[in-house]
Amino acid sequence: MYDENGEKYLDCINNVAHVGHSHPDVIKAAVKQMELLNTNSRFLHDNLVQYAKRLTTTLPEKLSICYFVNSGSEANDLALRLARQYRGHQDVITLDHAYHGHVSSLIDISPYKFNQLGKEGKKEFVHVAHSPDIYRGKYREDHPDPANAYADDVKKIIEEAEKSGRKIAAFIAESMQSCGGQIIPPAGYFQKVAEYVHKAGGVFIADEVQVGFGRVGKHFWGFQLQGKDFVPDIVTMGKPIGNGHPMSCVVTTREIAEAFGASGLEYFNTFGGNPVSCAIGLAVLDVIEKDDLQGNAIRVGNYLTELLNKQKEKHPLIGDVRGIGLFVGVDLVKDQLTRTPATAEAQHIIYKLKEQRILLSADGPHRNILKFKPPMCFTMEDAKLVVDQIDELLTALEEATGARTGNGRSTTAQHKKKMINEGNSQSDCIGESINHINGTACRQKNGLYTDNRTVPCKRIRT
Repeated sequence: MYDENGEKYLDCINNVAHVGHSHPDVIKAAVKQMELLNTNSRFLHDNLVQYAKRLTTTLPEKLSICYFVNSGSEANDLALRLARQYRGHQDVITLDHAYHGHVSSLIDISPYKFNQLGKEGKKEFVHVAHSPDIYRGKYREDHPDPANAYADDVKKIIEEAEKSGRKIAAFIAESMQSCGGQIIPPAGYFQKVAEYVHKAGGVFIADEVQVGFGRVGKHFWGFQLQGKDFVPDIVTMGKPIGNGHPMSCVVTTREIAEAFGASGLEYFNTFGGNPVSCAIGLAVLDVIEKDDLQGNAIRVGNYLTELLNKQKEKHPLIGDVRGIGLFVGVDLVKDQLTRTPATAEAQHIIYKLKEQRILLSADGPHRNILKFKPPMCFTMEDAKLVVDQIDELLTALEEATGARTGNGRSTTAQHKKKMINEGNSQSDCIGESINHINGTACRQKNGLYTDNRTVPCKRIRT
């Protein structure tokens, strides 16, 4: 990316510009169709049919009916309507820390948002299941069968709801949780959950808004990581579908679509599936195939994960590296045994990377997960550049805080003389910077703070 002054930034987080910022093929398709015709979806157009055909070839056969809309939030809202109309049930099971969109119906099923409202935030028809996180969740990597254990929690939720006379309309989950902390569900989890939900008369909604369109590399969709024997009832798409153009889609089965149509309430979307949007969607699919972006996700994703795992061996601040393809998370911890989240350290790193014109973000319940979900044209050189910078920043942090290195030696003694000679210039400033993020005194002068704040220590040198 380039700013208004021509300064170059490395974008490690933009899963909207899926095939790359301002890709010429996508721009050309958009301009060509805009010059010819754009209109609302009451006018039938070949692009709509062609795109629906291309899109459904990437999905299991039973997922054959498309509803085109304009954003991920719109897609998930429509998915809830489809699910509730199907059997007339109302209740929804969602995962802890989940985020599915900004409209009211989706805030209601997004603990990532409604938990901010306190006890009154959760509605009676919403049931929250444990996030299938095998690093810091209820069932961890040492559990003999975390997939079934987490699925059994969903089964218990259904049983308790039915005892209270409630009926489950849907279970909804991102195929891999993004805001929840780059969580990859254990294989077999979705199959068991779907079994329990179907038995209760509900449907399974796979939210692919963040992770779809080849990001995982070996598959086009994240839910396919669970195995060929798992097929969701509804799939929602957004963000990468139009490479920055506002478009999205809901794909479902004929049975669910017919139940929705039988309600007598006509569904129409003015801009969903318009000729320009579909031309752009087709161009994105073409680029993914032509540039072998799924293959790139495998090659570069594996290399990025390999580099990060080497850093894990070196730096005690790295507790876990997890990911598939170009969807990777680095869980920063204060202590590898207790797995205490290193929230301030994570924020410090992303701020310092930004100063070096590298864009990365932190997320998860504790905001301590460095998350990578770059454009799919991300290269091995890009991966090495950002990991080298993270290495330098982690080294400086560990020197400042006296953390132990990967070989078990304390960095404090190694750098004691240097720290004495330099006074409190670097180490104290890093410590104060971290304390500030924890809510204490030091005010770093950066993009988050106004110029009139005091700066009692020098800028951190890395």
